[in-house]
Amino acid sequence: MSVTYDDSVGVEVSSDSFWEVGNYKRTVRRIDDGHRLCTDLMNCLHERARIEKAYAQQLTEWARRWRQLVDKGPQYGTVEKAWVAVMTEAEKVSELHLEVKASLMNEDFEKIKNWQKDAFHKQMMGGFKETKEAEDGFRKAQKPWAKKLKEVEAAKKAYHAACKEEKLAISRENNSRADPSLNPEQLKKLQDRVEKCKQDVLKSKEKYEKSLKELGQSTPQYMESMEQVFEQCQQFEEKRLRFFREVLLEVQKHLDLSNMASYKNVYRDLEQSIKAADAVEDLRWFRANHGPGMSMNWPQFEEWSADLNRTLSRKEKKKNADGVTLMGINQTGDQASQNKPSSDLSVPGNPERSAQSLSSYNPFEDEDDTGSTVSEKEDIKAKNVSSYEKTQSYPTDWSDDESNNPFSSTDANGDSNPFDEDTPSGTEVRVRALYDYEGQEHDELSFKAGRWAPGWPLGPLLPACPSVRLRWVFIAMHRPLCWQQAGAALRWLLLSRSVGSKCAGFSTCDFQALEPGLSSCGAGA
Repeated sequence: MSVTYDDSVGVEVSSDSFWEVGNYKRTVRRIDDGHRLCTDLMNCLHERARIEKAYAQQLTEWARRWRQLVDKGPQYGTVEKAWVAVMTEAEKVSELHLEVKASLMNEDFEKIKNWQKDAFHKQMMGGFKETKEAEDGFRKAQKPWAKKLKEVEAAKKAYHAACKEEKLAISRENNSRADPSLNPEQLKKLQDRVEKCKQDVLKSKEKYEKSLKELGQSTPQYMESMEQVFEQCQQFEEKRLRFFREVLLEVQKHLDLSNMASYKNVYRDLEQSIKAADAVEDLRWFRANHGPGMSMNWPQFEEWSADLNRTLSRKEKKKNADGVTLMGINQTGDQASQNKPSSDLSVPGNPERSAQSLSSYNPFEDEDDTGSTVSEKEDIKAKNVSSYEKTQSYPTDWSDDESNNPFSSTDANGDSNPFDEDTPSGTEVRVRALYDYEGQEHDELSFKAGRWAPGWPLGPLLPACPSVRLRWVFIAMHRPLCWQQAGAALRWLLLSRSVGSKCAGFSTCDFQALEPGLSSCGAGA
């Protein structure tokens, strides 16, 4: 049908008119589109939320990296603070964008999801309840009118066919009259055919007109019913459109950071921080801390004082500050008389070296009781101390490294005997234990009384008594020593046969209180 019988319009419309049979399906399809649009809007907001989160993470990472670079960089003073304020702004803006992301997902996204769930109800067989109701309403309103329209189309077709037959019959009759060979009976038949066709045309026309009249009478009811169903669809769509408008306004508020007071405060603080940068103040600070404004300990005349052992240079002061100072421990006569040398433990040494000569080998460079001057001590050290002790600083940490072990067979300078021993390197001596002893730690020896312990090399490898351990020397000195000094002190004590003589300010009695039986092993042998 190409013509609508609306008296108010009375114009021809296109074949895709809403009033055409079946064209209401576009309105029904709009309901399904509404559900899909809700899903699309949720996806749109979800993607925007991910963008906000990614942007916030990038801002945070950027601020963290550049804050470290600025802190470690050469920039200083108020300009540095202004520069760092830019990173602070990024961190605060990052927090705001995370809030935007949370608002989009927790408020807007959830709001659309809940509305969609309440507005559209799925059926067991597929589709939505609202869609089916609209389609059933349109079909019911259109069915009577569509039936009459079908009758009109049939009457129209019959009428047009009758008119065509009438025209052909009239044409044949006219042609037969011009033909002289045609007899009167044949001409009579043609004339009857024309009359019959005219009657058929009249009948079909009447039927056609009657069908149109009936269709026209049912059209208002048809239009009313269709509009009623359509309005229901419009109301449903209006709810969706209004809801979308409301949601989009909420989204706009969440995205518009310019209306947020906290966002304005961020850039207000940034502006204040940048304006607070003062080049003059930074230059003044640099002058006072790194320039001519710094204080200086100018060299002054220093009077010599008898209380000072010697005047140390800056280099010596620094070196001595990192080293170890030995504390002298004086020996009393009673303590000396109590210690007797043991004859059961022999340590080959230089028999010609007396205790008096050994006392000159002071590896700790301590001042003796004779009040020797610094220059005299320096001369003695130059003669008797190995070059390794004069040139190397002694580490105080425990180490198994052979290069730092004064008891190894060779010192750092290649001198196999840093204590000026005449005994050739590699010589071994057998020692005998005087009592049973069980090692308490992994670096101690276990032995039985009367057992011989072969394989003790002479030279730097000390001590001769198996029970004497290096940590005893550390405790006897009252502070940790380096390897070289500790070894030298222990060897000095063991080789000194004069128990009552002073040995660098301490005696074997200092060792007696550490482990029972030490004096019995012949510490002073």
